[in-house]
Amino acid sequence: MKTRTRAQAKLITAQLLSGAGIASGYAVGGLLAEEITGKTSMAGIAQMSVILGAGLIAYPLAVLAGKAGRRTALTLGFGIGTIGATVVLLGVALQFLPLFMLGMMLCGSATASGLQARYAAVDLVDPANAGRAMSLVVWATTVGSVLGPSFTAPGAHLGAALGMNELAGPYLISMTAFGLATLVASTLTKKIKPGAAEAVPESTESAESGDSAVEPPTMKLGPALRFALARPVPLFAMVTIIAGQMMMTNVMVMTPVHMDHQEFSLGAIGIVVSVHIAGMYALSPVFGWMADRWGPGTVIAGGVLVFATAIILGVIDATAEVSSMVLLSIALIFLGIGWSMFLIGGSALLTASVPQHAKVTLQGASDAAMNLGGALMAAMAGTVLQAGGFLWINLMATVVLLITLAFSIRAVPLMHWPGRHRTPTATKDDAAETSQVR
Repeated sequence: MKTRTRAQAKLITAQLLSGAGIASGYAVGGLLAEEITGKTSMAGIAQMSVILGAGLIAYPLAVLAGKAGRRTALTLGFGIGTIGATVVLLGVALQFLPLFMLGMMLCGSATASGLQARYAAVDLVDPANAGRAMSLVVWATTVGSVLGPSFTAPGAHLGAALGMNELAGPYLISMTAFGLATLVASTLTKKIKPGAAEAVPESTESAESGDSAVEPPTMKLGPALRFALARPVPLFAMVTIIAGQMMMTNVMVMTPVHMDHQEFSLGAIGIVVSVHIAGMYALSPVFGWMADRWGPGTVIAGGVLVFATAIILGVIDATAEVSSMVLLSIALIFLGIGWSMFLIGGSALLTASVPQHAKVTLQGASDAAMNLGGALMAAMAGTVLQAGGFLWINLMATVVLLITLAFSIRAVPLMHWPGRHRTPTATKDDAAETSQVR
């Protein structure tokens, strides 16, 4: 018990530091890309690079976790993020876009590691408490992520004092935070591996019954994806995780640019980003409890309503004569809450609806897909903002939300809801099938 508590504390600390590092440079990434290129349409390229990097490394990190344990995967992921922040500083100093983009992509590794940390927390607890364990690690990002944008202005002053581009200053803080997260992750126990918490009861039951069954090896990517695509519940879980990231990324990466065009100060932009990130993480323990108590579907359904509210408020601001910081702040809080509900609800649903030996593969695949989807939205966001303003940005999010609802039609009748005994937990037949197709 003490070992698990210490491991959870270390995961929380690493996540806090990583969140601070990511958020510190979040508000200025798009502004740096716009400054280097001189084009508003390129503003989304900064966050696109971060999210693309996270998407490309998420699955390899998951595979590494399955083979060498979470400690190795998380330490490497945060370490690459540290290198990335250093490369960003060099790219800005040289005003060389390819190097800047490379650095931002490497920073994405810290994002991927932070996402994997939520599954590492699940590995430490009984499956019945998966939602709460996951949400506590997600919640730990709140402090770091809320403080991170608050470092934007001081970071800019630090950069100017050191003779750097002041917008690059926040990445000095990112570099330090990622480095500390790397050190903390390196102290995790080697025993944290996917499915570790479930291994003991399974082996005990086998010993008592005299069975000598051996858990099938981790499924490869192709068979695991075919398994999920053929089943409405795992498929909907993955779509939910991906769609939440796409909607949040689409609106969030362009909000600082939109506010800059409306002549808001850098401090005001940092505040809006801070409240948005608070919305992303602050209520996650509540959503984890809801997922364990009433089923992940309840959390996802609430997320649909919250996302719809955020989009409506964004449209109102976009069509007003003068942009309102208050309205934007409220819209961005709702956007963050919707993302949290989709991430926790979708992740809990995915974990519960697939067999153990398919989990790490599909967890890595869904994290990779969510980040690649977010990168796609970020890549288009600058052009869309330039062509149709903030209104079109919110309309893009609307399309993604409608697609999510379409995938829910087949999954909803099969999911657990209050008052129903049916759960989305993977069956023995599913486990047998995955072992045959691996």
